[in-house]
Amino acid sequence: MTRLLPTLALGAAALVLAKKLTEKPYDLAGKVVLITGGSRGLGLVLARQLADEGAKLALCARSVEELRAAQAEFDAKNVPCVTYVADVASEADARRVVHDTAVHYGRLDVLINNAGIITVGPIETMTLKDYHDAMNVNYFGALHFMLAVRDVMKAQGGGRIVNIASIGGKVAVPHLVPYSASKFALSGLSKGWRSELAKDGVVVTTVHPGLISTGSPRNADFKGQHELEYAWFAVADNLPGLAQKVEDCARETIAALKAGRAEIVTSIPGKVLAFLGAVLPGVMADANALQNVLLPKPGGVGTQKRKGSESETALTQKLPRKQEAELANNEL
Repeated sequence: MTRLLPTLALGAAALVLAKKLTEKPYDLAGKVVLITGGSRGLGLVLARQLADEGAKLALCARSVEELRAAQAEFDAKNVPCVTYVADVASEADARRVVHDTAVHYGRLDVLINNAGIITVGPIETMTLKDYHDAMNVNYFGALHFMLAVRDVMKAQGGGRIVNIASIGGKVAVPHLVPYSASKFALSGLSKGWRSELAKDGVVVTTVHPGLISTGSPRNADFKGQHELEYAWFAVADNLPGLAQKVEDCARETIAALKAGRAEIVTSIPGKVLAFLGAVLPGVMADANALQNVLLPKPGGVGTQKRKGSESETALTQKLPRKQEAELANNEL
């Protein structure tokens, strides 16, 4: 058995090398890319960069106003783009958007599952509904679209699926438990699909962003002492060196898509957290327990929700990087 292991390792290495040598770069020019949650934040920035690569866009989101703003931006640049109002938690909406995109363009080459929700607060403020809501959007929302595109991509000889998980899908982050649990689930789903769809030419990539400055905290939900919860979240989301620029995260994501990578973690802080969580899970758990002691205690509005935009204080209103990101990425 001990002699067999090196032979198996060499064989696996040879297969990987052969695959890399024969792989052709994935050219996005002319490809049809569907992005969920594509009207603002990371989804919108991904759409901009994909448009620069020559891709044709299909964007879906729940907000009519946000989609109109995104549509106007791409129309002004003569970028092929269609938009759909849809709730990813609805399987029927997912089937409709995929069908209409494939009919409009004649094919569908890439799906990017980017839509997601975040609810911030201690577990004492989280209800069972918060866990269901996180799973319905962050996990089942992605699954709905994956099921809808699977046969389309298989019939046309292949395609690519990118699932935007989170560093919270590798390390359980305090005060983000429903979100983190749903992203762990999405990561497992994504990896399983990659293994089983490889035979059909469908490549699945899982992306775990660290903190990124998108301006999105204003649209997140906060519970308990919502102003304090929003303050720590917004400040962390805007600290240079801790939070990655959204444009850099999008570039890493598109590079992984083109290379057909199995998985990436973006940003140096994200990579460090992922490494520590995998190699030293006990130490990581103890560090998170210490962090939790420093975070706001239960109280305030309790189990009720307040948007980040309803939780602004004099401190958070003066964060210049936050204001710039909100305006640039259609978060307002």
